[in-house]
Amino acid sequence: QVQLVESGGGSVQSGGSLRLSCSTSESISAYCMGWFRQAPGKEREEVATIETTGSTTYADSVKGRFTISRDNAKNTIFLQMNSLKREDTAMYYCAAALREWAWHPGFYCPPNYNFFGQGTHITVSA
Repeated sequence: QVQLVESGGGSVQSGGSLRLSCSTSESISAYCMGWFRQAPGKEREEVATIETTGSTTYADSVKGRFTISRDNAKNTIFLQMNSLKREDTAMYYCAAALREWAWHPGFYCPPNYNFFGQGTHITVSA
């Protein structure tokens, strides 16, 4: 079971930037990785994902502002968050899912992530 540890959360003013990191206890080269967030009173939502190929997806609400990346050599992923808004305030969770394989399309990321970190909180103030 992969252990995920997030860091980099904190408080920032609207329009500011933060960079989250997520380090793991083992190699992430075979894992699909992602960032999720949960705001008070809301369900957890997917923010960004990155496949083992480096292909990325983003929630519409963060496109153009957030960038997810991975460094397999350091077993770490990142989330660069720019132009932060008050509605970005939430607990952010790193997530992982072991990639799967089928004849078509080959390696792919499963629809559900099954490993989550403890989270790091971000507060964006006006």
